[in-house]
Order: sequence, then structure tokens, then C-alpha cells
Amino acid sequence: METLSKTGRSILIINPNTTTSMTDALKPLVDSLDFHTTHFAYFTAPSGVPSINNEDDAAVSAKACLPALIEKLDDYNGFLVCCYSEHPLVCQLRNEIAAAGPRGKAVTGIFEASVATCLQSIHQTSTFGIVSTGKQWEGILHAAVSNLLGSEAPNRYAGTRTTGLNADELHETPKEQVDLRMKDATKHLLSQGKVEAVCLGCAGMAGMNETVREACVEALGEQEGSRIKIVDGVVSGVVYLEGALRSGL
Repeated sequence: METLSKTGRSILIINPNTTTSMTDALKPLVDSLDFHTTHFAYFTAPSGVPSINNEDDAAVSAKACLPALIEKLDDYNGFLVCCYSEHPLVCQLRNEIAAAGPRGKAVTGIFEASVATCLQSIHQTSTFGIVSTGKQWEGILHAAVSNLLGSEAPNRYAGTRTTGLNADELHETPKEQVDLRMKDATKHLLSQGKVEAVCLGCAGMAGMNETVREACVEALGEQEGSRIKIVDGVVSGVVYLEGALRSGL
């Protein structure tokens, strides 16, 4: 299969769980970014877990994916791990690339890409927060943000609020119920203080920006609610990789 575009830039979008419908849901989102000169390909875990619901699942999924991904390192310039967590694959792929020597390749995960986007786009006195899936992610993502920012109590982070639905349930539950839970989690997050950005804390939330926007407007009014930045980690990751590859980093 041809993987390089005419510009030589190619990015592999990695879904580290086995649910192909989640992979398919990412395609229109990536296409909407209009990076027509970059070739995008998609990878779904060949085995492992259908939904990554905790750190143990993440470890299982990394073990299932890494051997197949190592074989693809020469085929792509950029790699985006689409699990909203400190997913082990991010560091593992970076280590594999580093061991092979400098080759103009870049790796990121949607979690770290979205946090970076928030910190670059909000006022220094404002905070960002995360809307995620199952309640277990409140503690997991707090630890992940703390590790990323180097502080046990990062003052730019307003916390994580969750829907109570795991990633696979986002697409199996009636839309009306998903929207209600997404809005409730968003409103609880906005009540934590001067929140200026909300991260969609799951790759399975791709395309749910409008539901979060509606919650912002309902909670804060039209003017203030429209100012909240809604950050999709997949978008943030693709934009980062595109910039990194263009600049030769």
C-alpha cells in the first residue's frame, strides 16, 4: 500500500482498541481539517480490548499493538495515538524511533496534544478541564495532567468530570441520553472556576463539540458560553504533527 503523499508527509492515526467503528468515526473529523497534501492512514488494534477503560486496558492494548506498529515505522512520518490517556504506546513508539536514529518522525497522543493546545490558547489566569467517560478517569487523568505539567496540583487544571459512560457506550447509548450526560459533565466542570477551555476526553467523543457548546451556552449564557474553547484531542494531535513534519522537527 502506498503511504507517502506527493509532499512526503504521511500520518498514521492509531486506534489502540479493537473497535473498528471508533476508527471509522475519526475519518470524517480528520478529513474536515483539509490537509490535502498529507496522506492519512488508519490503524485499529489487531487484538486486545474493545474499549480502553483504565490503565490496565491501556497496557494490554499497547502490548497488542506495538509489534504491528514497529513494522510500520518506516512507512509513515507521524503517528497519533488516539486514546485519551498517558497511553504507553506514545513513549514506546518514541523509544523505537529514537533507537533507530533521527529520521524526521514525530509521535504524539491526543491527551498531551490537547493539553498543549489549551495552555497555548487560554489566558494565564484561566484554567482548562476535561470531560471524559467513566468516573475512574477522574483520578487517572488528574494523575496524567500532574505528570505532564510536573505538579501534583497544577493550577491551570480545573479537573475532569465524567459522563459515566465508557468509550464503547458512547456509541451504543441513545443519543439523547449521551447528550444529557455530556452536558451535565460540562456544566459541572464549568462550575469549578474560571474555565476557559474544555477538552473532549475520549477519541470516541469526536464530533460532540456542538453538544458541549450547547452546555456552555446553557450554563453561562450566549456571550460567555460562546467564548469557551472546545478542544478535540484528535484535531490537536493532527495539527501538531502536521506542523512538526512541515518544520522538519
